[in-house]
Amino acid sequence: MADIDWSDPEKSIEGIKKLIKAVPDFPKKGILFRDIMGIFQVPQAVQAMVDIMSYHIQQKHPECDAIVGLDARGFLMAPMIAIKLNVPFIPVRKQGKLPGECISAESVKEYGKDVLEMQKGCLKEGQKVVIVDDLLATGGTMATTCSLVRQFGCSVSGTICLVELAELNGVKKLDAPFHAMIKY
Repeated sequence: MADIDWSDPEKSIEGIKKLIKAVPDFPKKGILFRDIMGIFQVPQAVQAMVDIMSYHIQQKHPECDAIVGLDARGFLMAPMIAIKLNVPFIPVRKQGKLPGECISAESVKEYGKDVLEMQKGCLKEGQKVVIVDDLLATGGTMATTCSLVRQFGCSVSGTICLVELAELNGVKKLDAPFHAMIKY
């Protein structure tokens, strides 16, 4: 990775793409899992990922009041993006992982179902948020998170992922603007 010019966004995206591994039959047979963990072994790749995603949000959603990040791999990038944009980071977690009163909704994913939760009071009515995750597959988790955000009286300015599995058409489930750095 020493040969990559991490200051160039296009070259950075190509470098990041090389760090994502395809793992067949994980977590179950028939699923081709995109493992992003290799990115986090190269600090320049992490910085480039955060910079590129943050820049997109600044350009397309300058009104962003908060970054909402999804459990679990969305937590790897969303807080760093929130810090860069100087806005709060709000977590969305699986049921039973957040203390206090929560709002919940069921999410259908590529390989199962989850109940997602957000803490009551974590957002203020009228805020505009951008939702960040590592990957968009079937779109169920992202669509459920959009609906949770709206239960607070907030709007979803945009959604952004590092990776989109375009063949699964998850973007069709979304009713908010979507962007992915990398598409497979």
